[in-house]
This record gives sequence, C-alpha cells and structure tokens, in this order.
Amino acid sequence: MAFFSSGSRVLVEILTRMQSAERPMPVDHTFFEFGSIRYHVEASVSDPENVFLSISTPSLSHEAAAPSSSSAASRLPELTLQETRKTYGRFAEIVEPPREGYALTLKLNFSGLARPKDRVKAINQVSLLQSVVLSSQLKEMLGSLGSSPGTMRLVYNQREPFFVSRTADETINAIFPMRFRDDTDLAIATSFFQELQDVGNSFAWAPKCSWSPIPPPELRGEKVHHLTTNGGFVSFGVLSRHVRGKRAAKTAWILLNFQSYVKYHIKCTRSHVQSRMRERLETLTEAVQNARLRGTNSHDKKRASQVVKKRSSKRRLVSLAKASKKLHKGFRAVLDKIMKRLRQRIRVKGLDRLRRQFRCRCFAVPRLPAAPPRAHSRSRKAHRYHKLAE
Repeated sequence: MAFFSSGSRVLVEILTRMQSAERPMPVDHTFFEFGSIRYHVEASVSDPENVFLSISTPSLSHEAAAPSSSSAASRLPELTLQETRKTYGRFAEIVEPPREGYALTLKLNFSGLARPKDRVKAINQVSLLQSVVLSSQLKEMLGSLGSSPGTMRLVYNQREPFFVSRTADETINAIFPMRFRDDTDLAIATSFFQELQDVGNSFAWAPKCSWSPIPPPELRGEKVHHLTTNGGFVSFGVLSRHVRGKRAAKTAWILLNFQSYVKYHIKCTRSHVQSRMRERLETLTEAVQNARLRGTNSHDKKRASQVVKKRSSKRRLVSLAKASKKLHKGFRAVLDKIMKRLRQRIRVKGLDRLRRQFRCRCFAVPRLPAAPPRAHSRSRKAHRYHKLAE
C-alpha cells in the first residue's frame, strides 16, 4: 500500500544538485506538491552559500475560512517558530518578515557541515519542513483542549474537515467524516474500513480504530451539516506516546492526510479490479473464440465423414447390386437344373432285369422310352403299352 511521504523529493534533488555543483549557479525554482504546498528556492552567484527557502502551506484552523493571499502569508504561531528554530537551528535561520506570498522563509547555510554525510542528513531534514510546521500546529491545538473533555473541529482541507476530541481518560480521538460521490467508491471504502477495524485492533501497540455508520457519542451537539456523510465515521485513538518527540511530526502528517490516502487507496483498488476484469474478459473471449474454431473444425470433419459414409454406402449398394445379380444368375441356373430333372421320366433301377428274368405277364409293364429329344413343338407322343396275354 502506498504511503504519502512527508518529505519533498524535489526539494532534496534541488539542494543536492546545488551542493554537488562545481561552480556556483543562480537558482530560482517555484514548485507545488501534494496538499496545496508551494515551495520557492532562491540562490545567487554572488552569495552561493546562502539558500533562501520559502514555504506556503495550508494551516490548521478551528473553523473553515476562505483562503486568501493574506492568510497564506500570515505569521505562523510562536510555538511553530520555536519548533522550527529547534529543529533547524544548526544550519538555518528564520527570515523576518517572510517573502511575499509565503508563510515562512528560511536562510540555509550548509558551510558549517564539513562531512558530506551531515549535509545529506540536513537536506533530508529540510525536506520535512511542512510536517514540522503542521505537527507543531496540531500540538498547540491539542494543548488548547486541556485536560477536560471536549471536541474541536479542525480544518486542513476546506472540503474535508475532521474532529479531535479528548475523553475523560485523557485519550485523544481523531474522528474523520467520510464522504464519497460514487457508489462504487463507497462500497470499496466500507469494506476497507471494516477490514481496517478488524486488523488494526488485533495489534496491542497500534492505535485503536473504529468505524461506525452513525456519528460517535463524542460528536453530540455538532451541527447537522457537519455530520452529514454517506461513508460513516472513522475514529483513531491517539495516545500520548504518539505525540512525543519525533513521532509527533509523523503522527500529524498521517492524521492530516488520512482522508486523501483513503481516496487514493480506493482509486488504486478500483483500477486494479477493472484491470483484472479486463484480463478475465480477454481470457473468456479467447476461450470462446477457440471453442468456435474447434466447433467449425469438428463440423467440417463431421461433414467430411458424412460424405465419406455416403460414398461408402453407395459403393456398398453397387457391390450388393452386383452380388445380387450374380446370386440371381446362380440361383436361376440351379433352379433350371432342378426343373429339368423334375421334367424327366422316372426310372426305376433293376425293373427291366426283373421283367426279363421272371417273364411275368401278370401285369403290364410300361416300356420307358428314351429321353425325348428337345423339340419346340408342344405336342406329346402317346406312350405305347405292352398288352398282357390272356
């Protein structure tokens, strides 16, 4: 998951180039960063050792005020100036008054740092200037709550204010009303808050996190339009150790950019889901196309097999017709032979021998003539019988 770094990478790059340059060069850079922060870096060739750094950043306030050039250039609280002198006193001085249009101007001089390692460390500290300013302001406002329970509405971004309350057990709760324009973002955020609540409370040393669709009891008495949300309320329990020493700047930065971080996380999650859906759609489309190609191939194969079957069936019919003709001829020849045999005279073997031996004239014995010659005439010859003597 991404983390909004409190250090300015552009500022580190510019200061590093200026320190590593062989010849002094004039510098006049103005750039913007996340959170409506504006930097201005200025250096001249006549005085290359002194670098003037000006910063304009939205300051914390109790009520939403319309930003203007005068408010941006207004003087920072004395506690913030003291914290800045304490952090950058070795190599920086606060310029009074600051440059026009900026809230704070520092004169940096790294010539007193002999070792390159110390210069790199000092440049990294300068890049954290915004978090130092905001943490000192948050400390001052939390101190204004006192030890008695109470709630304060803080405005860092005009569209996304949040609340800080102190309970009876001296626990500080940071409460963030969450608002979303898109229903899809709202669904992803709700799932994210529930998971954050379950996972965050599983660690003993982590700040207690809670999410509720309705305002918590600490916000009773606040105005209705301040509590009108569609994403619920996210609360973090800030302990005393979170606002001590070096942790104070990091804690202030995390609290002030929590809402922006949530929206960034939601957009990244949404883009990831959409990319996965596109990949899945491409996979399914490819599978459907392959199935269609296989279906056409199988259909072609089926048609080819049907054509082959038709051809083979025709061949079989032809062969069967030829075989049936041969069989018909064979059967016909056999039947002709049988009919010829049936048409011939019946002969009894040994009948002539019996007649010659016994010379018996008791009965008439017909004389069987020879087989008649084949003739086309339909007339039949009369059989001659021997008459027996009386």
